[in-house]
Formats: sequence, structure tokens, C-alpha cells
Amino acid sequence: MGMSVTISAATEQDAEQIFRLQYLCFQPEAALYGNYRIDPLVQTLDSVREEVTRDCVFVARLGEEVVGSVRGSVSEDGAAGIGKLCVHPRLQGHGIGARLLRAAESALADQHGATRFRLHTGHRSEGNLRLYRKVGYETVGTSQGSDGVPMIVLEKPAGTYAATA
Repeated sequence: MGMSVTISAATEQDAEQIFRLQYLCFQPEAALYGNYRIDPLVQTLDSVREEVTRDCVFVARLGEEVVGSVRGSVSEDGAAGIGKLCVHPRLQGHGIGARLLRAAESALADQHGATRFRLHTGHRSEGNLRLYRKVGYETVGTSQGSDGVPMIVLEKPAGTYAATA
């Protein structure tokens, strides 16, 4: 009998697995932009640990293995920034990303008072854009990442949660 993927809040013990997964998952993004200095690839393990203790972080687990993660935090204006959504390459395309988004959105709205959700993705990241638009995000602008990558900014109001797979 196969195991199912579960979604739960991350713990401090998950930080190293999140760090490794993030490094694996963002390699294709770096290749897409010809830039291996993108933020998720240069983040330190200590910084990931800080985010896990400070922010709203969820993981997808297959048994004891962390196979997906997402982070979010609410700013003073009530917007919840959601970022570094990643799913292990062997499990992509099975709705895990949407489930992680749903968990983060629910917690950010219900427990942290978010009134809207905001995320950024690279302008060439068609798979990411497709997922975000499918779950209700709309383009509201553009920006440039600190790594120089042109980004598309997407938002949606709180209460319009991502559909689960």
C-alpha cells in the first residue's frame, strides 16, 4: 500500500530538508534565466531556520521526507506575501503545490489576518504562472528581483483559497 502526501506546519526540525529541497527545486528556474544566483539558491540554512520559526511555513510530507514547502508572512498593510513554493520534481503535477498554497492561504487569513495574498514569479516561469492563475491569482504588476530576474506580481483577495487537487 502506498503512502499519501500530508500537509502540515513546518517544524524547526524540517529546516534542513526544506533547504535541500529548495536547492533542488529551483535549479530549473535558475537554468531558465541563466542565473544561478537567484534568491532561493543563495539563501543560507540559518536563514531558512529563521523563516521556519518566524513565518507561516508549511511542508508536504511523504512519510518522513519533506517533498514540498511554501512560506508566507503578513505585512502591516494586510497583504500576505507567499513565496518559495516548491515540490520535489518527481511529485510535480499531482496537486501538491495547490494543496500547499491552500494551507498557507488558510493559515495566513484565519490566524494572521491577511486580507489578500501576493506572490512573485519569474516572467518566463510558465508552469508557475499557470498554477497561480488556475487557483485565482491575477497579474497586478511587475518588479525586479534582488537577483535581477524580471518578476510578475500576482494577487488575489483572501477568502478565495486555492482549490485542492
